[in-house]
Amino acid sequence: MLEKVSTLPSATELAANCKVRFPNESAEYRRARTALLAEEIELRRHIERVAAQRRALPLGGEVKNYQFVSENGPTDLNRMFGDKDTLVIYCYMFGPQRETPCPMCTSLLSAWDGEARDIMQNVALAVTARSSIDRLMEFKWERNWRSLKLYSDVSGEFSRDYHAVTNEGGDDAGLHVFTRKNGAIRHFWSGEMDGDTADPGQDPRGAPDLMPLWTVLDCTPNGRDPKWYPKLEYGR
Repeated sequence: MLEKVSTLPSATELAANCKVRFPNESAEYRRARTALLAEEIELRRHIERVAAQRRALPLGGEVKNYQFVSENGPTDLNRMFGDKDTLVIYCYMFGPQRETPCPMCTSLLSAWDGEARDIMQNVALAVTARSSIDRLMEFKWERNWRSLKLYSDVSGEFSRDYHAVTNEGGDDAGLHVFTRKNGAIRHFWSGEMDGDTADPGQDPRGAPDLMPLWTVLDCTPNGRDPKWYPKLEYGR
């Protein structure tokens, strides 16, 4: 059952109540900005409705106790929860066949590294990839990631079961959420947007967008450049 939502004032009404003004803005700008503000309020409300619907999902499938290797040695999915009852896993596109990891994934994880300790006050957070743990740790130190916990899916079993391996044997990214209660681990939610669900002319991205990079660029005049892609290095 979805959480009960109280009756809210119209977004147009709230936008009209906003007293924010900026130097030398025209009446035309203010009319357009107030109309946009109403849409932004509706977007905020839609994000909340979707989050409530996500939280109301029934129990997902029971999950086996997959084996991984951490920087401290062999471990398993159960131990990755630590003292939390929720575990968030990001599947990193850095398989053994790749010379370098995915720049887009790396950009995302670099941003997450700064948030990881805050996130882990609430839930467990892990990054898995099919490369060896030595290779993952070497790259972690190279990127100066301090807080992310990386795990090697040596057998690739978890990656295959949770769609992080393509039909051609390549890597695919993924975000997965698991819960643990009374010793049983269950799947809660995973991002499912891919090329088959993409809108025409847009990148096949999910929602909500996990990358601060795009959130910032979406607020700029040119928005996202569909021909631009993050790099691992930009030189000195």
